[in-house]
Amino acid sequence: MARIDALFDQLLAAGGSDLHLGIRYPPLMRQRGQLVPMREQPLDAAEMEDLLFEIATPEQRSTITETLDLDFAYGYGDKARFRANYFYKTTGLAAVFRTIPSKVLTLDDLKCPPSIRKMADRRAGLVLVTGPTGSGKSTTLAAMIDHINKTRAVHVLTIEDPVEFVHVPQKAAVTHREIGHHASTYAHAIRSAGREDPNVILIGELRTNETMKLALQLASFGVLVFATVHTNSAAATIDRVVNAFPADEQPQVRGMLAESLAGIVAQQLLRSADGKRRVAAHEILVGSAALASMIRENKTFQIPSMMQGGQAQGMQTMDMALERYVKEGVITVEAAIEKASDKESFAKMARTSSEKGSEPLPQ
Repeated sequence: MARIDALFDQLLAAGGSDLHLGIRYPPLMRQRGQLVPMREQPLDAAEMEDLLFEIATPEQRSTITETLDLDFAYGYGDKARFRANYFYKTTGLAAVFRTIPSKVLTLDDLKCPPSIRKMADRRAGLVLVTGPTGSGKSTTLAAMIDHINKTRAVHVLTIEDPVEFVHVPQKAAVTHREIGHHASTYAHAIRSAGREDPNVILIGELRTNETMKLALQLASFGVLVFATVHTNSAAATIDRVVNAFPADEQPQVRGMLAESLAGIVAQQLLRSADGKRRVAAHEILVGSAALASMIRENKTFQIPSMMQGGQAQGMQTMDMALERYVKEGVITVEAAIEKASDKESFAKMARTSSEKGSEPLPQ
């Protein structure tokens, strides 16, 4: 048993999502969104090296020493997997471990809206799951892949850095490829993916315009492509993809995106009203002829209005999702204000509730 496993046991028992290790600080865990010390005694340089290098291979030790940065996945028996990032900062060597549950949560477990399941049932197109770091994008994507794995006899290919959720083949055949071990770059792996006869491809992250263009091409060839982008809203995601290209290429990219975009799920994690868990709020944009027209004509500013009027198609803005959670008592108005686009509207809701003398929402 590696020495760091004792910290992992403590993290998992407390339901923590991340383990932060830094010299001169005690080990910290992120529990329901807050960083909490796991002991009083800070880590020193010797203990840090012992904890981190014991679970690293000789090649990984060389990488962190030479490049000062390392990403890999660590499997802790059958208890959990962790996405590990080693790096250097002013106090010296440091690391962050993100928990990847050994059990893949289902769409029902996550209480995802039905329109997210419908996106997973598509046979082709590009589905983007977006949001800030730590918003649960990987968990939502894993649930969508799990749904496909249980319901369709297809070939699912995942391209990740590192591989996070490991899907045991059920109805589907599942191939996991990890950047660094099985392919040199995302672009190289995506380029060769078309020759591997996939029906569904999961791309860990679209980081460059080259990977974006390759993903769009695969989606237009009849493959269902899932990927993540670091943006906070559906409209911003479209702009982010288009603006990643030089001006002379943008009309072509708009055309490809208009043709292949099946949907965008933009999500945020919020603390529940009782403070015992975190819940995901989803903004959902579903592909349609009207959306394709807006993308081609560069009228993404009209997308929020279309989502507001597209509830019958399963669409909703982030503010609509937040408002429903507030009314159901799932989150507080204060939590909604923090994540809302129209903060004034939620502040007004809080004032109205106060003026009516209603019972305060659970804290």
